[in-house]
Amino acid sequence: MKLHELQPAEGSKSTRKRVGRGTGSGLGKTSGRGHKGQNARSGGGVRPGFEGGQNPLYRRLPKRGFNNERFATVYAIVNLDQLNGFADGTEVTPELLLSEGILKNPKDGIKVLGNGELTVKLTVKAHKFSQSAADKIQAAGGKTEVI
Repeated sequence: MKLHELQPAEGSKSTRKRVGRGTGSGLGKTSGRGHKGQNARSGGGVRPGFEGGQNPLYRRLPKRGFNNERFATVYAIVNLDQLNGFADGTEVTPELLLSEGILKNPKDGIKVLGNGELTVKLTVKAHKFSQSAADKIQAAGGKTEVI
């Protein structure tokens, strides 16, 4: 194969449809839009989901689900590998995490997740711990305290 023999795959390229370029092209005069009516006009056509005035499907089906955003408890997440920067025997509190820049917004509380490995012995105080995080902290010789 040589550079001058390269060709796109069969059927992958098609010529542009040049509408409104004379009757001989087959797409002149009305440019494939037919005569008059809503779809023949510029900006014409109906919105997605419109069924000609019939009650549309999205209104016929019942609403489902509920999102309790107003009262939901949202936890700020801290992973174990982020705690490796602390010295051995440090007591890690939400205030310390904020001052060190690990957390920017404490939200409704802090949840410690077990992503990564913990290499230092720490006492971690948080609102929630995942099971794997608690196990890894204790395996490293540290303690977990729920605030």
